[in-house]
Amino acid sequence: MTTEENYQAVKSGRSSIRQHCAGTRSVPFAFCASLMEDFPPCHADDDTTEHDTSPFMRMALHSAGEALSMAQGINLQRTIFILSSTKGDEQEPLAQSAARIATQLGIASSPIVVNNACTSGVTAIITAMRLLDIRAYDYAVVCGADIQTLFTISGFQSLKSLSDEPCRPFDMERRGLNLGEAAATVVMTNVPIVEQLSPSSLSFTINAGAIHNDAYHITNPHPKAAAATRALNDVTSDIDKMQIGVVSVHGTATMFNDQMESIAIEQAGLTSVPLSALKGYYGHTMGAAGILETILTARTLQDGIILRSLGFSERGVSGKVTIPVSEVTTDKRSFVKMISGFGGVSAAIMGCVGNGQASLPTSHKRKAETAMCSKGITINCNKDELAKQYYDLGTDYPRFHKMDVMSQLTFIAVEKLVAEYGKQIINTEQTAIILMSSHSTVVADEKFRATISRADDFFPSPSLFVRTLPNVCLGEIAIRHNMHGETSFYILSEENKAMMRTIIEATAAGTGVSNIICGWIDCPDETTLTCKMNIWKN
Repeated sequence: MTTEENYQAVKSGRSSIRQHCAGTRSVPFAFCASLMEDFPPCHADDDTTEHDTSPFMRMALHSAGEALSMAQGINLQRTIFILSSTKGDEQEPLAQSAARIATQLGIASSPIVVNNACTSGVTAIITAMRLLDIRAYDYAVVCGADIQTLFTISGFQSLKSLSDEPCRPFDMERRGLNLGEAAATVVMTNVPIVEQLSPSSLSFTINAGAIHNDAYHITNPHPKAAAATRALNDVTSDIDKMQIGVVSVHGTATMFNDQMESIAIEQAGLTSVPLSALKGYYGHTMGAAGILETILTARTLQDGIILRSLGFSERGVSGKVTIPVSEVTTDKRSFVKMISGFGGVSAAIMGCVGNGQASLPTSHKRKAETAMCSKGITINCNKDELAKQYYDLGTDYPRFHKMDVMSQLTFIAVEKLVAEYGKQIINTEQTAIILMSSHSTVVADEKFRATISRADDFFPSPSLFVRTLPNVCLGEIAIRHNMHGETSFYILSEENKAMMRTIIEATAAGTGVSNIICGWIDCPDETTLTCKMNIWKN
C-alpha cells in the first residue's frame, strides 16, 4: 500500500503474478496475471454510490490521497489533478471518475485524463511537467490507475499477447505479457518543496520528456524503433550518458516490444547502461505502469541499487543491451523511463533522484507563442453522412474502411485540413497531433463488449479491441501522413476551451514543434459525430 512496502517486496524478489482459474473476474478461461487481493477500504460518506466504492475508485483515491498527504501545505487552488488510465472501471466515464477523485481530494480545478494507451502514465508526467513549466499551475497530482476485467483480459487474449506463465522480459524464452493492476501517484511542482515533504516521502526531478509516433502500424512497433529512438535521443541530449544509472524499460516480454526497445537503446547510445524491467513483479499495469515504474526506479537509485529483471535469464533480443541477472550497486542518480503503446506511440522521460526542486534544462524553457489559424474544420454528422463525406473527398485509402467511427471522423477532418492549408502542416517531424474528447471510444467499447457478453457465444474480436483505445485514431493519421511527431489523447468532462488552450500552449512550449493539429472530437453514438479541428502555429 506504500512505496516503501512495494520497494521492499520487489527488492526481496517477490512477484504478485499468479495463475488464475477460469471464472476469475468472470473470464471464461484460465490466465496468468497480477491481481490485487485486497483493495483499499472505502472512507466515503454514507451517501456513497456504487462507483465511489468500486475497486478502481478505492485504489485511485487511496494512492492519490496518500501521496498528497506527504506534500504538506500545498495550495490546492493552484493544483491540477491528472488521471492516467486505459479503461478505468468501465462502468463510469473516465472524465467522471477523474472529477470525483479531484473533488474528494479537495482540488477544484477541472481534471485532465490522459488516455494515450500504454504510454499514458509517462505522457501524464510529461503533461504535468509542461503545465507547471508555463506556470499554469504550481502543483500537479498525477495518478495512474487500472484494474483488470473481462474486457481487458479477453481483449489482450484475442491479440494472442498473453503468456500462460510468469512473463520473462527480454529473455530468449519470453512468451508474452501478464496483465496487472495498480495505482501509483506522484505530486509534482515547479517550486521548492523540501520543507513541505514528509520524512517518508521520495523526491526526484523530471528534467525532460518526449513523445513520438512510429507512423508504422497500429499494434506492432517499428522494427527499427523509430519513435522510441527519437524519444530517447530527445531526453538524453542534454546529459552525459555516462551519468545515467539505469534505463527503466517497458519490457512487456512480448516478442516485438522487447526487440524494438533493445534496438532503440543501442541506437541511442545507451548500450552500457543497465536496464530494469519490472513487469516480472507486477505484470503490465497499463495506465499505472509509467508512474509505478518511475517511482520504483527512483526509489532504487535512492538506495544505490539496480534491481534484477525478474524472469530474465538469457538475452533474447538483437540489440546490444546490459541486463543485470542479479542486483547491482550504483552511485549514479539519473535515470531514463521509456515506454511504448498501441497507436505507434513511444515516450520517455529523464529523471534524477534529488531534493524535490524541479528544474528543466534551459533549452526546454521557452514561452509558447501560439496562434490559431482563422479557419478550421467542423464536422457534425452521422455514420452514413460520414461515409458520403469520405467518398466526396475522392481519396483512395483502403485502411479507412477498417477504422471505427472516431478514426474515420479524424481521418476526414485532417484530409480537409490538408486540402485547406496545404501539405506543409503535416511536416513529419515538426507537427504534433493532440485531440480531446468527452465520450472517448464508447461506440467501439460497446461493439467489443458485445463479443464477450455471452459465455456460450464468446468470441473477443482483436480488431474491435484495438479500437477501444482512443489514441489509435491519432496513429491512423500518423500512418497516413508519415508523421513522427507527438500524438496524445486527452479526455475532459466537457468541451472546456480554456483548458484545451492551456494544454495546447503547454505542448507547444514543451516541444517546440511548428504545427499542432488539435481539436475536440466526440462520438457518443453513431448518429452524433462531432469534430472541431484546427491548426496552431508555434
